[in-house]
Amino acid sequence: MKFIIIIISMVLVNNYPLAQFLGICPFLGVSKDLDSSTGMGIAVTFVMVLATAVTWPIQQLLNKFGIGYLQTVVFILVIAALVQLVEMFMKKSMPALYKSLGIFLPLITTNCAVLGVCITNIDSNYNYIESLVNAFGAGVGFLFAMIIMAGVRTKLVDQSRIPESFRGVPIVLITAAILSLSFMGFNGMFS
Repeated sequence: MKFIIIIISMVLVNNYPLAQFLGICPFLGVSKDLDSSTGMGIAVTFVMVLATAVTWPIQQLLNKFGIGYLQTVVFILVIAALVQLVEMFMKKSMPALYKSLGIFLPLITTNCAVLGVCITNIDSNYNYIESLVNAFGAGVGFLFAMIIMAGVRTKLVDQSRIPESFRGVPIVLITAAILSLSFMGFNGMFS
C-alpha cells in the first residue's frame, strides 16, 4: 500500500514539472508533439530509476566514509555517465526517436528532475526499494505532464486563434502555469 501511495503522490501531488518546477527545460522544449513527449518522458523515467538504482548505494558508501557532503558532485557525475549510456543505446537501437529528441536527449544530463529525485530519496530516508518506487513514480509523473502538455499544445496550435503577442513561448508559459494550478488541487491529498 505504501508503494501505491508513493507513486500516486509523485504523479499527482509532487509532480516534478508541474508542482516542484523541476525539469522545466525538456518539459517546455520537447512537448510540441506527442511522440517526442512520450519518448522523452520514457527516457527520463528510465534514467530516473537507473540513476536511483546507482546513486542510493553510492550515498550509503559516502555516508560510511563520512564524505556525504560530496553527494551532489558524485550524483551529477553518475547521472552524466548514465545518460551517455542511454544516448548511445537509443542512437543504436531507436534512431528515429534519437533524432526526434535531438539536443534534448543530452539535456537529460542536466535535468534537475533526475538529480532532484536522487537527492529526494536520500532526504526522505527511503530504503532502496522505496527509492526505486519513488523514482518510478516521479518518472511517470514527468511522462504524464509531458503528454498532457503535448496534447494541450497540439490543440492550441491546431484549433485556437492566439493573438500575435502571445504566440510561441508566452502561450506555452501561460499553458504551463494553468496546468500547474490545476495540479495544486491535488495538494493535501496525502499527508
